[in-house]
Amino acid sequence: MSGGFVHHIDPVLATVGGVHLWWYGAGFAAGFVTLHRFAMRERMRLGLTRNDVWALSLLMTVGTLAGGRLVQVVFDEWPFYSSHPAFLPVFWLGGMATHGLLAGSAVAAAVFAWRWQVPFLALADALVIPGAVLLGTGRVGNFIDGQIVGRVTDVWWAVQFPYAEGFRHPVVLYDGVKNLVLAGYLWHVRRTAATPGAVAARFVFWYAAPRILIDLFRDYPAHRLELGTGQTLNIVMAVLGAVLLVRSRLRRLGRLHPQFAPRRVPVPAVDLAPSPGRRVVFGMVVAACLTMPSNWTQDVPRRYGDRHPGLAHSWLYPPLEWSPPQ
Repeated sequence: MSGGFVHHIDPVLATVGGVHLWWYGAGFAAGFVTLHRFAMRERMRLGLTRNDVWALSLLMTVGTLAGGRLVQVVFDEWPFYSSHPAFLPVFWLGGMATHGLLAGSAVAAAVFAWRWQVPFLALADALVIPGAVLLGTGRVGNFIDGQIVGRVTDVWWAVQFPYAEGFRHPVVLYDGVKNLVLAGYLWHVRRTAATPGAVAARFVFWYAAPRILIDLFRDYPAHRLELGTGQTLNIVMAVLGAVLLVRSRLRRLGRLHPQFAPRRVPVPAVDLAPSPGRRVVFGMVVAACLTMPSNWTQDVPRRYGDRHPGLAHSWLYPPLEWSPPQ
């Protein structure tokens, strides 16, 4: 084809003390800061003090990253990690699964709701909005890193990625735009809907259902039922979202008892300031996000070492010679 965009963007944002900082990780860092600022803005509506919000932001950040890492290890790269267990915690060599991020954030929100006695649905309705923004900025980072390519195509906006033959659909940009539009839609729903869980239910469904269509353009390795792992999880998530939408509708019509949850005591007259420890730890975790590349662990030194020699000649970035079992 003639035309199209040839991808020559350097995925490394900067190098500090031999440690590479990636655009993909920067997208996550920006997303977590957005989540914190949004929660701080909404704290009175949720019955939280500033100190509570810092705890929420820290728990959500750690839980989201842990979930993304766990699903990546277990579902996407288990043959590699089972042979190289020492690399399980090496997040700066890549390895983060989107559906794991969602699962980890849900668990973190549930833990916070239980520990701080906040209604879970009210908390979820608030957090899915900055969550959609984070997923959008993360997809932009995927594109800059040159990862997750679509099928070969001759459309004029096709992209020639560094490590794939031919011009391809920029599927991560499709998904990123979808996520950012979803954030705006959820903000509108939150302003107009009074039913607890209405915003969260729409997030689950409208994140997954359009992604099923988007991922049809993705160059997936097929696993079960001739579907990629991500596509399988998209379908499961869309079905779950449809169920949640029906429950939300029935709750709004009064045909389903509302979910009972411990009531949060009113915010004290003194809005407790955040403890220095929570601020410091949250800042450290967000800063650590900058070191995350958008790729499978075993591919990072091999693919990017030609442009950044430190990736192949540093104890932080050991060269990996490995191929999956046939």
